[in-house]
Amino acid sequence: MILQVQSINTYYDTSHILQDISLLVDSGEVVALLGRNGVGKTTTLRSIMGLTPPRSGTIHFKETEVTGKPAYAMARLGLAYIPDDLRIFPDLTCRENLEIAQKLSHQTGYYTLEKVEELFPILRARKKQKGLNLSGGEKKMLSLGRALMANPGLILLDEPSEGLAPLIVRSLIEVIHEIQERGMTLLLADQNIKFCRQVCSRGYIIEKGTIVHNDTMEGIWNNEAVIKKYLVL
Repeated sequence: MILQVQSINTYYDTSHILQDISLLVDSGEVVALLGRNGVGKTTTLRSIMGLTPPRSGTIHFKETEVTGKPAYAMARLGLAYIPDDLRIFPDLTCRENLEIAQKLSHQTGYYTLEKVEELFPILRARKKQKGLNLSGGEKKMLSLGRALMANPGLILLDEPSEGLAPLIVRSLIEVIHEIQERGMTLLLADQNIKFCRQVCSRGYIIEKGTIVHNDTMEGIWNNEAVIKKYLVL
């Protein structure tokens, strides 16, 4: 078990956003957090990363309790977070964005600059372009490539398919399959069940800050009542 979240409660000021959220992720899995916009998916990822620490409950990463640790400490432990706004460095080139991730990482492993650019040929082709000049799809690939450069134990990925053209989504699906085959673990938040069905083995559905259903992705896909009540096709 690489991640265990047990009964966390997270607030923004006095607003109780997450209510007793619990979930598990095994090493090598790709797991989905599903739900419509505004139900608590992003807050769950931020709580795990330490950006919005929960007021109660526990989080274990690699069998160590990490509840309340700041985001920089979580990154040093091997947790990577890709927010929906990507947070690439706009004034650095594509190559520099990748290199700085490696320099700051405390982890070593399979993913080097060469391996990441093999995985994302577009990043090699755009290596001298500044981040601000990349397309939305290219920025998405750069953000994932930058996370891989740190060789994390787990990647938290927020809304990976949002706003992407179908061709880019297909490329992203292929990349996720390839990195999972090399043992990478991902927890991704997305409202696109069709996308999640192609990359995830299991899913948790969030509604109003609470886990209301969990199952295999095929089990969720075949449950018309659950899809109609909580998800968007």
